[in-house]
Amino acid sequence: MTDIEELLLSRIRDVEDYPEPGVMFKDITPLLADPAAFTALTDALAEIAGRTGATKVIGLEARGFILGAPVAVRAGLGFIPVRKAGKLPGATLRQTYDLEYGSAEIEVHAEDLSAGDRVLVVDDVLATGGTAEASLQLIRRAGAEVAGVAVLMELGFLDGRARLEPALKGAPLEAVLTV
Repeated sequence: MTDIEELLLSRIRDVEDYPEPGVMFKDITPLLADPAAFTALTDALAEIAGRTGATKVIGLEARGFILGAPVAVRAGLGFIPVRKAGKLPGATLRQTYDLEYGSAEIEVHAEDLSAGDRVLVVDDVLATGGTAEASLQLIRRAGAEVAGVAVLMELGFLDGRARLEPALKGAPLEAVLTV
């Protein structure tokens, strides 16, 4: 295990039975409160953005906003929020995706992405991959190219990578941590 992995893991708190019984929630707020850990994570994700040739960073609501915005600034790229449906004013592109029970929708401003963009999706956790997969569909519908997906941690036991890989179409999926 690398020094950065040890640092980040030491700042992620497990919260049992949240948001419902049987779930072990990975709370990243202690990591965000530690400037050394938050900087190390931002640097690691910005380095991924550089390697992928991204021109813009998308952050997925809500923790993807917290991580994606400083990554975009550090990498010298634009930042675009992908929001839950109904939260953005003006013309948007909307994508529906399936959840374990039911469905959800996300959206992005239609004019924020264009054909020349290579977009890196940043989020805190890759769980089942549904939201990330929907964001890739939005990027392509806007005419932009997917540069990849970068997350703080991948929950390997939920097989989100297997769901997401066909939608990536060869673009990289990088996790700083895999748990």
